Amino acid sequence: MTTAGIVRAVVPDPRHRPPADAWFRAVPAVAQVLDDGWPLAPATVLVGENGAGKSTLVEAVALAFGLGPEGGSTGSMHVTRTSESELWRHVLLRREAGAPRRGFFLRAETMHAFYTYLEDNPGGPEPAFHEMSHGESFLALVSERMTRHGLYVLDEPESALSFTGCLALVAHLHDLVARGSQVILSTHSPVLAALPGAQITEVGEWGLRTSAWEDLEVVLRWRGFLDDPRRYLRHVLDTP
Repeated sequence: MTTAGIVRAVVPDPRHRPPADAWFRAVPAVAQVLDDGWPLAPATVLVGENGAGKSTLVEAVALAFGLGPEGGSTGSMHVTRTSESELWRHVLLRREAGAPRRGFFLRAETMHAFYTYLEDNPGGPEPAFHEMSHGESFLALVSERMTRHGLYVLDEPESALSFTGCLALVAHLHDLVARGSQVILSTHSPVLAALPGAQITEVGEWGLRTSAWEDLEVVLRWRGFLDDPRRYLRHVLDTP
């Protein structure tokens, strides 16, 4: 098992098994974690199609660690509408002895409301996130909230970022890991998936499998598209 600096693995909690009709048990990747556990590396990247279970898994790690369900740090009380699964109640995190309990969860789909929460509950001087572009606000949040030794969980942050923004985030995350922090990232971006030294896990109907970056389905598809966009689109659109 790969040893990480803060959380070594996600394992099923034998004291709290999920009910047989829990919807997340039908997701192959989640079922695999509930059966066999999920070893984590200092940097772990999840890649896969929509609905494969990436967000469900990173969300469960974040909540089991004590991070805000809609984004935030340990103990964050920000909630607008409860929508997260109960998976986190049925897993345990195997932590390294003496590891910090500091962390942050960046959840792309709820960041707009989180910025409002920060404005309404200031803990000190904050960037004016709502006055920035979507991508600028994400990078500002990362530079402000993801700096100290801790666990950083990110769910599809590329939704706000340009190509250069993705590169900037990769550089920041790489620096965090180099200084002893741990990163867990779900993404559709081949740029973010290329985070140096990361353990890449491809999620799909097979469950979870470790993959090399160049073998990822998302990388192969982007290459096919960029090599010949017109031919690729003709195939997709079924037009002459």
